[in-house]
Amino acid sequence: MSIQPETVDRVFSKRLIDTNRRAISFLVYALLTGAAYALAFAVRFDLAWPPSYTETFLRTLPLLIGIRLLASHLFRLSTGRWRFVGTGDVLRLGASIAAGSVLFVICLAIAGLEPRVPRWILVLEPALTALFIATTWLVYRTGYEQVSRPARRERRRVLIAGAGETAELLIRQINRYSVDLLAVGCVDDDPLRWGTTVHGVEVLGATDDIEKIARKWRAEEIIIAMPSAEPARLRRIVQMCSHADISFRVLPPIADVLAGNITLSQLREVQIEDLLGRDPVKLEVSELAEDLAGQCVLITGAAGSIGSELARQVALHRPAKLILLDRAETEVYYLQLDLEANAPDVPLVPIVGDICDAGTLNRVFERYRPDRVFHAAAYKHVPLMECNVRQAVRNNLLGTWRVAEMAGRHGAGKFVLISTDKAVRPSSVMGATKRMAEIIVLHLQKACPKTAYSAVRFGNVLGSNGSVLPIFKRQLSAGGPLTVTHPDVTRYFMTIPEAVQLVLKSSLVPEVRGSIAMLDMGEPVLIADLARNLLRLSGAGTGNGGIRYTGLRKGEKLHEELVAPDETTRATREPKVCVVATPAQHFDNLPALIQEWESLLDDGSDDEIRGRLVALFPGLSSGHEPEVPEARDVPVAPRYIVNGSSAVTVAQRRAQ
Repeated sequence: MSIQPETVDRVFSKRLIDTNRRAISFLVYALLTGAAYALAFAVRFDLAWPPSYTETFLRTLPLLIGIRLLASHLFRLSTGRWRFVGTGDVLRLGASIAAGSVLFVICLAIAGLEPRVPRWILVLEPALTALFIATTWLVYRTGYEQVSRPARRERRRVLIAGAGETAELLIRQINRYSVDLLAVGCVDDDPLRWGTTVHGVEVLGATDDIEKIARKWRAEEIIIAMPSAEPARLRRIVQMCSHADISFRVLPPIADVLAGNITLSQLREVQIEDLLGRDPVKLEVSELAEDLAGQCVLITGAAGSIGSELARQVALHRPAKLILLDRAETEVYYLQLDLEANAPDVPLVPIVGDICDAGTLNRVFERYRPDRVFHAAAYKHVPLMECNVRQAVRNNLLGTWRVAEMAGRHGAGKFVLISTDKAVRPSSVMGATKRMAEIIVLHLQKACPKTAYSAVRFGNVLGSNGSVLPIFKRQLSAGGPLTVTHPDVTRYFMTIPEAVQLVLKSSLVPEVRGSIAMLDMGEPVLIADLARNLLRLSGAGTGNGGIRYTGLRKGEKLHEELVAPDETTRATREPKVCVVATPAQHFDNLPALIQEWESLLDDGSDDEIRGRLVALFPGLSSGHEPEVPEARDVPVAPRYIVNGSSAVTVAQRRAQ
C-alpha cells in the first residue's frame, strides 16, 4: 500500500510542531527556573547577595535547570498545551517540582555542595518555580481566550438556575465560547451558595426569587442547569419562569451529559416528559444478557412504539436471532435499517405478516422455533375500536390466542403479553378484548406448563403513536385549542423506555409466571394539567385558544384503574413490580370458546359480536360513564397544577 505525499507532509508537519512546542517549553521552563533560583538567593539574603555565594549559584544553576527539565519531561509538562491547562496539569507540576527537588538535594550531597546551598533556598526555589510556571500557564490561557474569542455583539442576558458543578461547566462554556449569551447571575436553593461567585457570576438568591431577580438584572432567558433535578423541582422552576414571562431552556438528564463535557449545543427546550408527576422508574435488567443471549426472540407488533423499542433493547443483549413480525411493511423496513446500523451483529428476520394468519404463524414457529415471544401486536385506540368491533376481536382476542397457543405448542420458553389498564373492569371494546387476551394467557399456562406465560399491565405510554401527547402537539402546531374530554379525567402514564423495561423485567421475575405483572405507576395525571403544562412550555398561553372540553367518548372512563376491586396484589423481588392475583374466568373449555368466536367473526353481525362481549363484560353497556359538560373553551389557569405535587391536588381539584 502506497503512502500519499500529503500524509507524509502532515506527519512531518505535526512532528515539527511538536518539536518546536517542546523546545519552547524547555526554554521557558529553564528561564523560569533560573529566575526562581536567583530570586530565592536574593530573598534569603534580604536582597544583599554576598559575593561569596555567586560561585555556588553559578555552579549549581546548570544542575538545577537540567534536573527541572528532566522532571518536566518525565511528567509530560513539556507536551502539555497551555491553552487547555487544568487541575491535572497543576497536579503533575507539583509532582514534577517535588521529584526534581529531591533529586537536586541528592546530587548536591553527592557533589559535596549541599552545605554551600542554604536550606531556605532549597525551600524557596521549588515554591517560586511552581508559582512562576503556573502563572505563565494562567497568563497564556487567559490571553489566548481573549484573543481567540470571536467578536462580541449584543448578547442575550441569561440567568442560570443552579450553582453546582453543571452550572460551573456551563458558565465556563458561556464565558469562553459564546458570542450570543451573557450570564448575569445564578439562582440556587442552597443558602450557603448565596453571595458566592462561579467564574465571576454571582449567586443572587433562591429559585423562588427568579421573577424578582430576572426583572432586576434584565434577564431575557433562564437556563436550567440541574440535569439531575427531580420533576417536582423542575416544575416549580418552570412555574417561576412562567410567572416571570421569560423563556427557558434546560440541559438534558445527567445520563445524557458526559462528565465534564457540557456544551452549549446540549441546551434544549423543556419537554413535557421532564414534568411528569413522578420520577421515571429505572429497573435494573442486568440479567437480561444471560436470559436473552443466544436465544431466538420473536416480537409481534414489532413496528409499533412498544414493539420497536423492545426490538432495540433486546438487540443490545445479543440474541441468536431477532424476528420482527408486523403487517406494517414500511415501518418494519425502517426498523430493520435502524437495527442493522446499531446492532450489526444480531441476525434479523423481518416478516410482514398478520398475527391472525395461522399459516404464517405456523411457518414462523416451525422454521425458527423462537425461545422468547413478546406479543405487542394489538389494536389500542378506544374510540376507533368502538366502531370496528369485529377487527378488535379478531386482532386482540383471536390473534393473541393464535400466537400464544403456537408458542406453547412449539415449546417456547417464555411468552409475554403486553396488556393495558383498560382491561380492568372494561368499559370499551378495546378493553374487553385485551381482558380476554389476559384470560387466554392465564388459561394457557395450565394447558402448556412448559412455557412460562405472563401478561404485563400498565397505563398510557407517553409519546407513543396515537397517545394524547402527540395529539396535543399537533393541535398546538395547528393553532389550538387543545381538546380534553373532561376536566377531571385522569390517566396513568409511563414513558416508552419504562414500559419496555417493565416488559423485559417481568420476563425475569419468577413470581410472574402464569400471572399478570404490574408496575408501581405512582399517582394518575390530570389530563387537563398535562395540557396546561404543554401550553406553558410552548409559550402559547391563553392566546392559543386554551383548552376545549369535548366530553367523554364512547367506551372511555373518567379514571382508569390498575387493579379491579376483586383483584389483589403481592410483592415480588423487584420492588417496582408486583403480581396481580385475579379471579378471572379461566373458561374450562377455552378452545371451544375460541372456535365460537371464529364462527361469530365469520358469520355474525357487529351487533352480535358486541352483544357477546357485553354478556362477558356487562360494564360495556352499564352506562356508568359520568355525565360530561358541554364542550367549551377555557383559558389556561394562572396557577400551575401537576399530579398532586403542587398546592392543589387532583382530589382537591375535583372537590372544587
